Amino acid sequence: MILFLRLLFIVLSTAIPALFLISSSAIHAIIAGSAGFILSIPFLILMEYVSHTCSTRTLISAITGLLTGFSISLLVINGLSMLNLEEYFTFIPFIKTILYHIIGFFIMMVIVINNEEISFFDKIIPAGTGEDDGAISYKILDTSVIIDGRIADICDTGFLEGILVIPNFVLNELQMIADSADSIKRNRGRRGLDILNKMQKDHSIKVKISDMDFYDINEVDAKLVKLAKVMKAKVVTNDFNLNKVAEFHGVSVLNINQLSNSLKPIVLPGEQMHVALIKEGKDQNQAIGYLDDGTMIVVENGRRHMNEEVDVLVTSVLQTTAGRMIFARIKDESEQ
Repeated sequence: MILFLRLLFIVLSTAIPALFLISSSAIHAIIAGSAGFILSIPFLILMEYVSHTCSTRTLISAITGLLTGFSISLLVINGLSMLNLEEYFTFIPFIKTILYHIIGFFIMMVIVINNEEISFFDKIIPAGTGEDDGAISYKILDTSVIIDGRIADICDTGFLEGILVIPNFVLNELQMIADSADSIKRNRGRRGLDILNKMQKDHSIKVKISDMDFYDINEVDAKLVKLAKVMKAKVVTNDFNLNKVAEFHGVSVLNINQLSNSLKPIVLPGEQMHVALIKEGKDQNQAIGYLDDGTMIVVENGRRHMNEEVDVLVTSVLQTTAGRMIFARIKDESEQ
């Protein structure tokens, strides 16, 4: 649908000036059509930028201004055509095409800048509403969080609002991983693509594919940060380095790992727990067990209870960037 609208805009920008001057001469029509095609590209880029960054009220005012501007442009060009200047100046068709776009753009900008003062738009979208103030909430997904897979479950819970944006350069990186010769990378890439397909089929999740790219930037992480700035969006990731870089550039980050750690139950010293000891610890006589959420428990003097389920008492809790670590002692020994 988006591709169709882009093509329609280019066709109209090319055809309208050409058809308008076809009665004058075929050469004039070709010149006007070519100029309209060339000028339609920067206008299309501008419209793409506006659609990503502006509120609904601003978009409606821009569309209204563009239609009004093009209508006035046609009237101005009609007036110039009545003067028959083409007989004396061959560049008049090109001038008409430029005027057609400049007048349309100028009137559009005037209406957009003053849209708060135009009461007509209040009937469509009242000024000062939440939608107008905050614009659209975009969340840009990076490759790591797509491969991780937990983003789909988080979206199913309804806690993540707004529109999820998948940049094309992220899809390209994901496809390269899926085509990798390394079987582990290949499986991770295919899993990421499967998760995206699942999310797109879920009508409760709003997913948008963004064609915006920055060809002067090579690194995908740098492109993500730049895109987030342009769209005024947040980056969803579990990449620690991307998290720090984005924060340095003033871009908001939603880190899945931080969310996971914050949702783990709080454990206090003195609490009793039941855990299975499955491997030896680093220090002498230590044993390691895990909770259902993956939290590691280090049990002092637990090595002789290896491969057993025991009751332990928590002695301390250590919070690190990698997660939470719990230290405990065997319950019977603590009581003694």
